[in-house]
Amino acid sequence: MCSSGGAGRVFRAEPGSREFALLNDYQHDFPLVARPFAELAARHGFDEAEVLATYARWVSDGTISRVGAVLAPGCVGESALAALAVPATEVEAVAARVSAIPEVNHNYLREHEINLWFVITARTRASFAAVIARIEGETGYPVIVLPLEEAFHIDLGFDLDERKPAASRPVEHRRPVGESACLLPALEQQLLEALQDGLPLSPQPYAEIGRRVDLSADRVIEMISNWLADGMFKRFGVVVRHHELGFIANAMCVWNVPDRVASELGRNLAREPGVTLCYRRRRAAPDWPYNLFCMIHGRARDEVLAVRSAIAQRHGVDQWPHAVLFSTRRFKQRGAHYFGGAL
Repeated sequence: MCSSGGAGRVFRAEPGSREFALLNDYQHDFPLVARPFAELAARHGFDEAEVLATYARWVSDGTISRVGAVLAPGCVGESALAALAVPATEVEAVAARVSAIPEVNHNYLREHEINLWFVITARTRASFAAVIARIEGETGYPVIVLPLEEAFHIDLGFDLDERKPAASRPVEHRRPVGESACLLPALEQQLLEALQDGLPLSPQPYAEIGRRVDLSADRVIEMISNWLADGMFKRFGVVVRHHELGFIANAMCVWNVPDRVASELGRNLAREPGVTLCYRRRRAAPDWPYNLFCMIHGRARDEVLAVRSAIAQRHGVDQWPHAVLFSTRRFKQRGAHYFGGAL
C-alpha cells in the first residue's frame, strides 16, 4: 500500500451524483469563462457558493491538489525522473532532504534496490544541474537521472466511473524539445508562475490571476486556451490525488527493449486503458538498463499485477528484461514549479 503522513479521507460519491460530476467530469475541459464555478453550478444544480466550498473542502482534505494546468514535460524548462539507492535505515532522513528541495515535486519510495524516486523540474539546464549537485552533496549518494526521450501518454487524469467499459485511447506521441522552450516572453512566464498553484477558489478566478500580472480576465483565458491548443498544457482542470481516491496500488513497470522497437511498443502500451502514464527514458547504465516505462494505478496490488500481466502478454514485452516497482510510501506530491521556486 502506498501511504503518506497526513493522507486525507478516501473520496466517496456515487457516479451520476452532482458531487461526483464536479470531481470526475472536469479533470479536463474546465470552463474557461469569467465565472467558471457559477457555470458548473448552473450545469449541476448547485449554487456558486456550494461549488466553491466543495472544491475548497477537497483541497483541504487532499482529494485534489488544485484546479489548474498539467504541463507537458519538456515544453517549459528542464525536467527528469531521478532516483537514489538508499539504505533502509536512512530512507526517512534522505527523503526529507530531497523533499525539502523546491524543484522536487514528486518523491516516492518504491520496491527496488534503487528505491527513492522523484521528479525534478527546473527553469534552466544550469539550475537543474545545480539541483542534482545539491542532492548528491546533501545525501552522499549519486543521483540516477533519466531524462524523457519520448512521451506516449502523459495526462494524470483518472476516470472514476467504474461503470464504464474500458476503452482504448488515441496515442500522444511527442519528443521533448529541450531548454529552448523555457525562453518564453516575460509576460507568459509571469502568468505561468501565477498559475502554478492552481486557480484561486473565488468567483472570478481568471480576473484574480490577471490582477497579479496586469492582464484582463479575457486575456488570461485566451492565453490558457492557446496553451491547451498548442500542447504546452496537457489539460486544464481538476487535478486529483490518486491515493485519496482509493488508487493505493501504484506500479512503475519498466522494460529494457531494443531502441529500434521502443517507439512502436510505447505507442501500443499507451493505447491500453489500464496504463495511466507511458514514456521512453534514457537508460543510465549500468545501474538502470530500462528504457520503456508505464504506470498502472489500481485499488489493489493483485488488480494491478493482473492488468500488467495481460498487457505484457498482449504486446510480448516480457521477452525482454523487466521489473515492477510498487510504491510503498509517498513523501511529496505537487504540481511542477518552474518559476519562482515557491513550495
